[in-house]
Amino acid sequence: MAEIIFQDLGIKDYKESWDYQEDLFNQWMIYKREGNQGKAPGQYLLFVEHPHVYTLGKSGDESNMLIHAEFLKKIDATYYKINRGGDITYHGPGQIVGYPILDLESRKMGLKDYIHFLESSVIELCAKYGIQADHSKEATGVWIDEDHPHKARKICAIGVRSSRFVTMHGFAFNVNTDLNYFTYINPCGFQEKGVTSMEKELGKKIDFDKVKAELKVILLSKLDKRE
Repeated sequence: MAEIIFQDLGIKDYKESWDYQEDLFNQWMIYKREGNQGKAPGQYLLFVEHPHVYTLGKSGDESNMLIHAEFLKKIDATYYKINRGGDITYHGPGQIVGYPILDLESRKMGLKDYIHFLESSVIELCAKYGIQADHSKEATGVWIDEDHPHKARKICAIGVRSSRFVTMHGFAFNVNTDLNYFTYINPCGFQEKGVTSMEKELGKKIDFDKVKAELKVILLSKLDKRE
């Protein structure tokens, strides 16, 4: 099994990161179309922070964006319609965005298994900090108090694209995220459920680099077990 290449892209423009993902993803599409001939492309785990940006998935509802273009400029944010699943979400500083470019077929994972893996990794990380997070029966992502309709809040959003068992896009985990930016949308299409962060749950700023390093270890170790 090929080693997963980890890259921390730092703070990077959303469109630049998207183009980079597309390039890595398209290498896999060519390889698969040619019948898996020759050397397989690399598999990647990318971490990145984005400047303020809203992204709408291919099946999303534009009405879940609650502000207009002029206000976007005022809050120094951009907006993209993109080719992942899911509805609208926000990315910004203090949030770990993860983009795994993986061949699920070689790791004997279906798409449902893959999403569960992403969720479970973030749940494990949260538990290290005493945050009790869980899967949702109704939606993707990682939730706190998921069984309490008026208290349920999401700490990590997930939206992926998969073709020929190859993935792109991924997850957005709120560590020290400015949650005010979520008030301008219906996050992931939900009007009644809230959004949270590690900082909000624990009442203090979190060591961002430490959390990144810990999450990287969890994700890669879980993937190693899938080989």
